[in-house]
Amino acid sequence: MRHPSNILAAICLCSVASLSIAQNQDPFLWLEDVTGDKALDWVKLRNQETRNKLDNDAGFQQLRGQLQTILDSKDRIPGITQMGNAVYNFWMDAEHPRGVWRKTTLEEYRKSNPKWDTVLDIDALAKNEKENWVFKNSVCREPVYDRCLIELSHGGADAVTLREFDLRTKQFVKNGFNLPEAKLTADWRDLDTVFIATDFGKDTLTDSGYPRQVKEWKRGTPITAAKLILESKSTDLSVAAQSVNHGGYHYELVQRQIDFYSSEQYLRDHGKLQKLDVPSQSDLSFFEDQLIVTLREAWTLKDKTYPSGAVLAINFAAFEKGDRQFNILFAPSESTSFTSLAATRHFLLVQSLDNVKGKLNEWSLKDGKWSTREVTLPTLGSVLISPMNPKKTDDYLLSYSDYLTPSVYLLAHAGNDQRNTLKSAPAFFDASPYETIQQFATSNDGTKIPYFIVKRKDLRADGNNPTLLYGYGGFQISLTPSYSGTLGKAWLEKGGVYVVANIRGGGEYGPRWHQAALKEYRQRAYDDFVAVAQSLITSKITSPQHLGAMGGSNGGLLAGVTLTQHPELFNAIVSQVPLLDMQRFNKLLAGASWMGEYGNPDIADEWAYIKAYSPYQNIKANVTYPNVLFITSTRDDRVHPGHARKMAAKMLDQGHQHVWYFENTEGGHGGAANNTQRADMSAITYSFLWNMLKWDNTAYVVH
Repeated sequence: MRHPSNILAAICLCSVASLSIAQNQDPFLWLEDVTGDKALDWVKLRNQETRNKLDNDAGFQQLRGQLQTILDSKDRIPGITQMGNAVYNFWMDAEHPRGVWRKTTLEEYRKSNPKWDTVLDIDALAKNEKENWVFKNSVCREPVYDRCLIELSHGGADAVTLREFDLRTKQFVKNGFNLPEAKLTADWRDLDTVFIATDFGKDTLTDSGYPRQVKEWKRGTPITAAKLILESKSTDLSVAAQSVNHGGYHYELVQRQIDFYSSEQYLRDHGKLQKLDVPSQSDLSFFEDQLIVTLREAWTLKDKTYPSGAVLAINFAAFEKGDRQFNILFAPSESTSFTSLAATRHFLLVQSLDNVKGKLNEWSLKDGKWSTREVTLPTLGSVLISPMNPKKTDDYLLSYSDYLTPSVYLLAHAGNDQRNTLKSAPAFFDASPYETIQQFATSNDGTKIPYFIVKRKDLRADGNNPTLLYGYGGFQISLTPSYSGTLGKAWLEKGGVYVVANIRGGGEYGPRWHQAALKEYRQRAYDDFVAVAQSLITSKITSPQHLGAMGGSNGGLLAGVTLTQHPELFNAIVSQVPLLDMQRFNKLLAGASWMGEYGNPDIADEWAYIKAYSPYQNIKANVTYPNVLFITSTRDDRVHPGHARKMAAKMLDQGHQHVWYFENTEGGHGGAANNTQRADMSAITYSFLWNMLKWDNTAYVVH
């Protein structure tokens, strides 16, 4: 929807007025000027203060070197994706800090030292073009795999440039499908046609900064000649189109994403759009002639209700004629939740969790009827599934790990539990002295909250153990057990205890677990986290003097709320790439897209409950807070670095002495653009935590 000029002018005037008011109320608003000289001078000063604290710390220097060795280790498992007769891998190490995209055969990959053929060297490209390129993604044309759309970003930002790449010649295509930097999505329709959603010019972005138009672009024509498929409202999140191919069937799906959770789905057939009769909170996919619907809300059809979190299947031709008798491939229970789907040639693999432990079922379709088999898994930790060549075979990669078990890559075959080991990752620390246990805390409203503890088997419950509590609790994202050499080397080997809280807002128990902490119920997630902290203290695993909390992004908000609501329970807080000023989150970068999660602070009733927990509005000068580290990235174009900047500045202005701050000048929302930066930022984080929480710490702030 395009705004008449007078309305647009009014909107612009309102924005200027709002900014003026905000400047009067917020003396640190200038720190939202991401690349402004004054703001960057402040960042440089804060970064130097942090460096000064660590320069003489021999433990920090040693740890940074150890973590870089782990991250650059050539013994790491190179993750692969099969395309045609080759398997592809993107690899970063000391010799390739920006990374190299390479390929080999599956047989060669099985060897201990496979020979790789370089496809695209990002370090060489960056040097030749004098650009700070970060490889973000490749969208390759199936099933021939002759061309790819390569996404490159400056410094790791979400916004990318798009370039067409010829896999056979290993060269970028001159005058191909190339686009300038923007937040975009692209997919192939055929060799000479792509679906593209990008910044097409004035009024073509949503309020969240994502494309509101998706078009069909023909080879050899300018982008201005691309044919409009669908245009969304400016208040929507985004639009996109994609091709779906399986079992000889071809579908074109177009999606209008209204907000983070609600959408409209369309089938595009011969250039015409047909809106599909599915709930707004659902996801769609296809398997042969079957429509697969994954529900995030209950769906009542006549006399039958399908539960939220269910996975349904139906013959698509019958669905188009009005049939709504679905086959249920997964139905959630009190302890189980769906996580993901993957298709081989003849099987649909359905992954789920049971009390945050992985499960896998194979479904096969024969003569229009579904049958299933539960797959025996080698671990209760994280399991990842990746079909090898779903157009031709039932082979798939099955990788698994847990907190104490390094990743193992297996070649599996749907239909049986026979597997061949392809690769085993090395152990970067001795896991034999440790154990992982799962326990449950009781939140304020009586809800049982699961959490994992990784600790020494001989740990003494005397309240003196340095303990790091990690959480996220948002966007239906589940935290499952997985291996981290960095965590083992930087924390466990020193004697630390690591705890992961599976709080509400996440996806550990499906949509109901997520929706229990949406908007006005957000405080439940924070109460859950505190309940786990109190459980650790009550059981004498640790005490406030030795307890720290950490989270990133939405988890950075969690850490900020923990800081302001319960300073008495912790001695160190790490808030990574965080949201913190919840009064302005919807006005900064992609923030408007998250109002479905948090609410709209511009609506008085919704601001009332957001304000109650928003860290930036609740930090006080007369309260003693734990040691706190805010860590972010200048190039983060998803969560604005102004959140962390302003929070640190406000605390320092109030006179708080135990405030640390570090901002990487690259890295995007991931925080770092290469392994050197990752090692540095991790070493800063864990050195801060250890110095504040160790047995003989002298930095206990809150008494």
